[in-house]
Amino acid sequence: MGTFIFIIFLMIVGYTFKKLQLFPKQTAEVLNLLIIYVALPAVILLEVPKIEFSSAIIIPVLIPWVVSFFGALTILFFSKFFNWDKNTTGALLLVGILGNTSFLGIPIISHYYGVEGLPYVMIYDQLGTFLILSTYGAFVVAVYSGNSHIKLKASHIVAKILKFPPFISLIIAFCLHGVEFNADITKALTILGGTLIPMALISVGFSLELKLSKNELAPFIVGLSTKLVLIPIYAFIIVYLFDLKGVVTEISIVESAMGPMITAGVVASMAGFTPKLTSAIVGYGIILAMFTTAVVVELVKI
Repeated sequence: MGTFIFIIFLMIVGYTFKKLQLFPKQTAEVLNLLIIYVALPAVILLEVPKIEFSSAIIIPVLIPWVVSFFGALTILFFSKFFNWDKNTTGALLLVGILGNTSFLGIPIISHYYGVEGLPYVMIYDQLGTFLILSTYGAFVVAVYSGNSHIKLKASHIVAKILKFPPFISLIIAFCLHGVEFNADITKALTILGGTLIPMALISVGFSLELKLSKNELAPFIVGLSTKLVLIPIYAFIIVYLFDLKGVVTEISIVESAMGPMITAGVVASMAGFTPKLTSAIVGYGIILAMFTTAVVVELVKI
């Protein structure tokens, strides 16, 4: 309970900083850069080499791709049913599908499963969510956006992935599997990695946008319901059909239930996909995910 109070407190701190204009408008961007270039790579380098390789590693890679596929089909069905325009559909195909599996996933998973669960969060996030954003996300932008500056090129996608610091750190960490760092390196990585959760939660709070117009209520409900309810249900179905068990499976299901990805919201806004709707789904989704993930954690233990 204390961890959740801490999570909510830091999000409120970030939101308060924004509302009182105590920090520059670019604060969330700066914090995200520190996370991406410093804190997250430190956690990856510290924890991923400790992973015990087995067939279970496939689970946190497989589940995000499969649930995203069925989530996208769900959004397309409702888009056709309600006859939404391309901007609304494009927004939901991003923020209604992709989860905040690192910034929100790390503190939540560490609360329920300890630091030992973080390597699997990294795999789910980097080989699942991030790759999906970089490939599927680029496809969505290209198809649904009228922005001529955003193009779908395989070379651009691959370059973006290969230059992303956490992905580079993940590859290095896999190469260092089984290697034990000396005490000084371990201490340095631990200190740097320890800044990740506070910075991530303050950044999330600073990025929250809770305004919503009435005519966007239907896509808002569909987007949140798909991300927080249907996608975890799809994950449960996959696990049941393939009879998958163990802590890695539990972590993967809980990861699928995370609130909408902030980066996906940024991409949607850059593409011109209904910015207010996008921000509202991300903002309310992150808050509601505090409670829905708690429910999912209880269900995976049954």
